Amino acid sequence: MIHTNKTIVVEGKYDKIKLSSLVDGVIIPTGGFDIFKDKEKQELLRTLAKKTGLIVLTDSDNAGFRIRRFIRNLCGGKNVADAYIPDIAGKEKRKPHPSKEGKLGVEGIPQQILLEALTLAGAACTLREEPKQKITKVDFLEAGLTGGVNSSQRRAALLKELNLPEHLTTNSLITVLNALISYEEFIALTQRLFNNL
Repeated sequence: MIHTNKTIVVEGKYDKIKLSSLVDGVIIPTGGFDIFKDKEKQELLRTLAKKTGLIVLTDSDNAGFRIRRFIRNLCGGKNVADAYIPDIAGKEKRKPHPSKEGKLGVEGIPQQILLEALTLAGAACTLREEPKQKITKVDFLEAGLTGGVNSSQRRAALLKELNLPEHLTTNSLITVLNALISYEEFIALTQRLFNNL
């Protein structure tokens, strides 16, 4: 398994599921071409690119390269690394037919090839020497960010403070926070924002 502090960007949820068993890090799916009109996800990618850097791992078809170019233009070349998969003919098990170009997408590529592609793109170069304490759902509960009467207002205030998209789910917010700030910074921030509430 690769441990990385960089954010890995993939096309869809099945790509994310595949990579989740190989990568300890933040994985963001673009929703395919939805990224072209999803302003909140665009802002999230810009934020993550500046803070962590992005590794873009899309399919090797025309659609994948269009998404890759869009992200590079959106976030700036210096913050984006590319991980490429080879052209392998075939179809994913869950699909009734091959893709338009007849190539396997990220979800269908063997694990070893994906690991090699990510390593070449610099994902494995950011091994954490000592594990850091992660922000969890328990921390959210204790900070009143979930499970309480004013939880949604508190999450909205936190999102606004960090300039993050307002529609992030609680699970997505926890994932993004772990990429952007330390546990200690989270505690200090929530105390500053919510001690007077």
